[in-house]
Amino acid sequence: MAPPSVGEEWRLKFGSNEAAKGWGELCAEAPGNARRCFEVLRADPLSYADRDRQHRLRGRLATATVGGRTYPQWEYEVTAGGRVRYLVDEPRRTVHLVYASTRHPKDTE
Repeated sequence: MAPPSVGEEWRLKFGSNEAAKGWGELCAEAPGNARRCFEVLRADPLSYADRDRQHRLRGRLATATVGGRTYPQWEYEVTAGGRVRYLVDEPRRTVHLVYASTRHPKDTE
């Protein structure tokens, strides 16, 4: 997915094959927006600077599990319908992309 992180950058990893496939589709459909998402997640995946585009999920979606560990779950709006969901492992400065799609996830409707 990404070159190795350098300095203060966060490490990005795919949490599933489906997320990797969806990321590829997002990059093909909206390369500029996907690149901005990548840069934001690398720099500050916990930012509240643009709450309309990037925010922590709430309720039953507030956390999710990858690799047997539970983490806070966030979402980044790449396009009007396209979303990336990710889990934040702060101690390891790692972002696990667990959902990426050109379509809005149905579980928030």
